[in-house]
Amino acid sequence: MSDPPNDVEAGAVEAVTALVHAYAELLDAGDLGGVARLFDRAVWRSPQHPEGLRGVQAVRRVYDGVRLYDGSPRTKHMISNLVVEVDDGAGQASSRCSFTVLHAVEVGPARPILSGRYHDTFARDAGDGTAVDRAAWHFTGRTTLVDLVGDVSGHFLRDPPFPSREPAE
Repeated sequence: MSDPPNDVEAGAVEAVTALVHAYAELLDAGDLGGVARLFDRAVWRSPQHPEGLRGVQAVRRVYDGVRLYDGSPRTKHMISNLVVEVDDGAGQASSRCSFTVLHAVEVGPARPILSGRYHDTFARDAGDGTAVDRAAWHFTGRTTLVDLVGDVSGHFLRDPPFPSREPAE
């Protein structure tokens, strides 16, 4: 059994969790520029960009294909099974979680259109070594792994930014 987290480690877990959730909140609100700014110091990877994208402008272009309805993509990104690991001495952290995207344009039930996993890395900004506030941590990497794809035609203006997967036999 591991030791309970100390205050600094607990603060780091809280800050990293907030960053992971901020992505979902910004995207669901249609703030695509805000989404890209989360990754201003990160390498952003996806099935279409395995080599990684760097910089706000490069990441922002990925989201140009998201269809907005009066400023909203009409989605709800559900984050689950979030695991955060902190290396306090190195000022680094990593997380992994599952996501499911629900989409609803017309009156009726929201439908799941996409599911997968995010594998993220983070760093703490230099300071006194005890900074635990959200501003002290930032993304250094995100890898999006797509596991299930439904009908995404109402979510993207063009072909989705990931390959469709053949069903397993």
